[in-house]
Amino acid sequence: MTFISNAQHWKSMRHEVTLSTGTTNFLGELGGADDIGSTGITGVKDFEFKMTRPAFSAGYRYYISQTFAIKGEFLYGRLNGDDALTAEPFRQNRNIHFRSPLIELTARFEYYPFKQYFGHLYRTNGVLGKKISKISPYLFVGVGGFWFNPKAQYNGSWEALQPLQTEGVAYKRIAANFPFGAGVKYAITKQFSIGFEMGLRYTTSDYVDDVSGKYIDHSSSSAMIQYLANPTINSIASYTDGSYVYNPTAPGMQRGNSDNKDSFLVTLFTANYKFLQGKRNLPKF
Repeated sequence: MTFISNAQHWKSMRHEVTLSTGTTNFLGELGGADDIGSTGITGVKDFEFKMTRPAFSAGYRYYISQTFAIKGEFLYGRLNGDDALTAEPFRQNRNIHFRSPLIELTARFEYYPFKQYFGHLYRTNGVLGKKISKISPYLFVGVGGFWFNPKAQYNGSWEALQPLQTEGVAYKRIAANFPFGAGVKYAITKQFSIGFEMGLRYTTSDYVDDVSGKYIDHSSSSAMIQYLANPTINSIASYTDGSYVYNPTAPGMQRGNSDNKDSFLVTLFTANYKFLQGKRNLPKF
């Protein structure tokens, strides 16, 4: 017994819901590679496995055609970074760490270079149908927004950093981001599939980790703010650069890299279910 496919059958399965679980990894100034930090697209080298945190998402996908779809998604996760995990001397001596919840809403456009498996309208004996692979790779790009709230530990308590203005900046804790990446789905049935995807989020904020600009003078601030703004391991350390000596954590010195924005990586294992519409109109043979 063989199958007959219907070129229009995919239209009865345009609506799909997704549930996903996976991980997030922060890519920014803190921790990461044993080198001067980089952010944005090149910040992938700052991937730190020990800072991997869980993420969960739910989404809705609408198929414009067999090769194009749009998707809306809600994601919750956490982001962490820690200078203690790098051997780069300046970053390690800086000794800053953070953790932050992540709430994200995104809309994206997906491209499937090969026609997806949508099953078959009906089957009959002696007639061959066109076979379509159950494996569907795809690319995606989109736009979204996210909320974050970086915190650091002080005397055993996690303190929100944005109200403390560690760099004298009252930055927003809501920012835009731009997701892009790739994934693959495998059809278990014509309605249910599983998948895996990896995407980079390039953001419009450089304060996801509360680090961006320069050290400022906190001598009149509380002991807590002084420490969280400058928890350097050796605050009186001096480094020779040519003909002069300087303290790298003194007010006015570079604390972060304001030239690049923060980014983070999201890796998800997905479960996808297509809703079958118009089933009553299908041929009954």
